Amino acid sequence: MPITRQPRHVRLLPLMLCSALPATALAQTDANAEAERASSGGDELNPIVVTATRNKSLAGETPQKVTIITREQIEQQLAITQDPGQVLSNLIPSYSPSRQKLSNAGETFRGRSPLFLVDGVPQSNPLRDSARDSYTIDLSMVERIEVIHGASAEHGLGATGGIINYVTKRPEGAGVRQHAGISLTSDDDFESEGFGHKLDYRISRQDGDWDVLAAASRQERGVFFDGNDERVGIAYPGELQNSTSYDLLGKIGYWIDDDQNIEASFNHFELEGEGDHVPVPGDRDAGVPTTARKGDPVGEPGYNDVTTARLSYSHADWLGNELDAQLYTQRFRARFATTPYFPYQANGETRFDQTRNESDKVGAKFTLSRDGLLDDRLTLTTGLDLLQDETRQMLVHTERTYVPESQFRNYAAFLQGDYDLTEALSLHAGVRHEQAELNVDDFSTIDRSNVTQDNVSVDGGNPDFDETLFNAGLVYQATDWAQLYANYSEGFGMPDVGRVLRGIETPGQDVDTLLTLQPIVTDNREIGARFDWERYGLELSYYESNADFGERLTEENGVWVGNREKTEIQGFEITGEAQLNDAHNLRLSYTHAEGESDTDGDGNVDTELTGINIAPDTLKLAWSAAWNQTLSSHLQYRYYFDRSVDDPELEFEGYGLVDASLTYRLPVGHASLGIENLTDEDYFTYYSQAARVSDDYYFKGRGRTLTLGYQLDF
Repeated sequence: MPITRQPRHVRLLPLMLCSALPATALAQTDANAEAERASSGGDELNPIVVTATRNKSLAGETPQKVTIITREQIEQQLAITQDPGQVLSNLIPSYSPSRQKLSNAGETFRGRSPLFLVDGVPQSNPLRDSARDSYTIDLSMVERIEVIHGASAEHGLGATGGIINYVTKRPEGAGVRQHAGISLTSDDDFESEGFGHKLDYRISRQDGDWDVLAAASRQERGVFFDGNDERVGIAYPGELQNSTSYDLLGKIGYWIDDDQNIEASFNHFELEGEGDHVPVPGDRDAGVPTTARKGDPVGEPGYNDVTTARLSYSHADWLGNELDAQLYTQRFRARFATTPYFPYQANGETRFDQTRNESDKVGAKFTLSRDGLLDDRLTLTTGLDLLQDETRQMLVHTERTYVPESQFRNYAAFLQGDYDLTEALSLHAGVRHEQAELNVDDFSTIDRSNVTQDNVSVDGGNPDFDETLFNAGLVYQATDWAQLYANYSEGFGMPDVGRVLRGIETPGQDVDTLLTLQPIVTDNREIGARFDWERYGLELSYYESNADFGERLTEENGVWVGNREKTEIQGFEITGEAQLNDAHNLRLSYTHAEGESDTDGDGNVDTELTGINIAPDTLKLAWSAAWNQTLSSHLQYRYYFDRSVDDPELEFEGYGLVDASLTYRLPVGHASLGIENLTDEDYFTYYSQAARVSDDYYFKGRGRTLTLGYQLDF
């Protein structure tokens, strides 16, 4: 159906959704939502379109679990914490606890890796995982976050655990609209080195056929303090604390006619540590945490530097079809802090080098969809995806190659069909064929203990891979308040190619014969039920995620190695919401996961996966209240339950955290006060306890932290 001029600005409305419930389960109380509902001319909000699905499914009508994180929920979290990993962990069921570092290594989704997207552009690096792909955009630029749970091939490789798509801001109504915000952050003792602040500004305009938006943010973070008022330790490969970041976003769109739109967008994000603290190793056996002190660290601080550009075109009625096309490019640079490896001589002194990842990708996506087929029962969606990625990892000071320059080319064609078998039962099925080629030149691995010596000469090559991936699911509307679904889907990913190449130990090894470079195919099976009783909603889901040739990370001599092993993961998620009245809303979720891998290669899984893969059982509760027209509050609680595994050194002692915020509407703008870790819990993070055994990575979590904010829209 053609898109008319008015709906194009309101068809993707910010709904007050629970982060884990279908849209139909929720009542609307937000004043902005009421205004948008009135402007659309109806009594009900339009169902939200999940743009992360290629067939643009509606929330609550998919055969797999989908979470929509709205702008209101993002703002509730940003009033409390500016850590993107913490925001995701707070709002996405089965997402691991945040490390509170500039790294999402160990932050898994259903025990596997998620594919991060920004407006459909992949942020994950397929050749050398820097574990920085959730830190490529400031959340002040994001309108909502779309989450697809479980392995998926809809956007190509990388989504073995699911898809997390950041949808950026767009102009909001006719004329010029502006937004300005400021926030101040401090520990509860108001230490000067713990102070931080953030400024953000946005301006947009809709003028006839033109849509224009520009936004900027800048943030300085202070030192983090734990619940015992001690400095939280400094980590390799990088830090959020004691850092400065900024983000620039620009978008311009033109409506050729009521059906056709072209848009160009640009986003540049940069975050760099201040480099004026040094780590103080802890003592894990004695329960002494890793801390930090003032000092001049060796080398340069770590950073993220990411630039993404995108050009898109859409046609709502091209010969009866809906057409979407986009071209994109991304430049990714990540520098890691100095480690006690890679020695070299300078001015008669022994110094240590540090590494930098460099990744450049270009790609294109083409999607064509047609509905109304077979008496309006069938919708078909087809498309073609292209990707080229060039990646290398360098030693910064000596300009040596740690991971050789590698080029990855990927071509994929897909077909997806959605068929209404009856009025109550629908079938969703598809197929996607992936064709990939990896090109690696001859190279020599590096001796990590001697800068003048190479370890092993490796013959380059260009191995290629092809995989055909399938998905099939059913959605059954049993009653007007109960819906059942079942789904099978496959995800396609590459192992960490850089980690494999730099770890080769066999002289004369040929890249073409490396089985460890074979792709990771993950099967996801899921059944679930959604219930909607007007003011109450509930969703239950059970999943199994298996990979016959998966990847499990282990630490060997301070280096993470990817072992190719069979892995099996099972879990369930329970999410619910109660809209008690127009002012009070309760949300809850409980998640459980367990998994094993085949460490001896006999074809049977035998060893429990640790915290580097599996999140602990987690209970999350939240209460939002609008006390009157000017005052609202939000209170949330998370409890991470104890977890035991085969390795007794990686057992996890659970903890609970409480956060709270108040928002007060002023005559001009509104102010907020957020308190992270309200009870000042003194705890070691999940990653520090359950993911690795190290005196250098034995970190406590952040203690009570205060954030005072002010926002103005005009």
